[in-house]
Amino acid sequence: MGSRNRGEIINYKNPCLTMHQPWASLLVYGIKRIEGRSWPSPVTGRLWIHAASKIPDPETIKAMEDFYKQLYALDGVTDLKFPEHYPVSRLLGCVEVVGCVKCEELASWEDVPQGVRLEGQTAFCWLCEKPQKLLVPFEMRGNQGVYNLEKRILEGALRGLCPVEAPLQIKFPLPDPRNSLSLKPGSLVRGLKNGPNKSKTDQGSSPDLAAAIAGARAAATQFSKKNYGPPTTRFQGQGSRTRRNTNESAQRLDTAYEQPW
Repeated sequence: MGSRNRGEIINYKNPCLTMHQPWASLLVYGIKRIEGRSWPSPVTGRLWIHAASKIPDPETIKAMEDFYKQLYALDGVTDLKFPEHYPVSRLLGCVEVVGCVKCEELASWEDVPQGVRLEGQTAFCWLCEKPQKLLVPFEMRGNQGVYNLEKRILEGALRGLCPVEAPLQIKFPLPDPRNSLSLKPGSLVRGLKNGPNKSKTDQGSSPDLAAAIAGARAAATQFSKKNYGPPTTRFQGQGSRTRRNTNESAQRLDTAYEQPW
């Protein structure tokens, strides 16, 4: 996995993203629907998910599981089943990135469940569907940002994939049904609520939900001591767009593999 030079154009054929645990497994198991970043997704379509080498502590796992229990309860799902293990330094599976919107767009998007609207906690929200996991996760090293999966690993991974039955099936509606790339920042003109998303937390009627969100935020901040944003490069590939490197606030919780939301 070679390094990227400034100004280099990357053609994503088999894009992969390295994430910390437990966020990586939660995404592959279909529990996590939104991958939060301080930068817009450079790809659409299949995105392979790799778990970084850092072993998650029990407190972090509990905080994120409590967070998702509360979010799913808003949409009537109370029997959430979490992964039994959170392996590290492994290729776990893949999801389909169907688009990317701004946090404020997601928060006001009436066409998706309330739990999904509350899941977006960063500037840009990558919208993920169709999770698949590897029956036997592959040991491999990761990289920063989005990178192409090596061919030899890809060939083995494709043979070991199996579909995942998500706790709550989600289909993000396209603003333009004729354009599979129409879900991009600033594209949601219709279907938005007027004003900010008024959740039970905003109304003060769900202290458990408020505590779960606070706990999840606290868990994410442990990865925010270093700021490694995406490489300064032009992206070109599956639905990608050229973007410039920007200075983000430390509150965006960037990490070596980016903010783990």
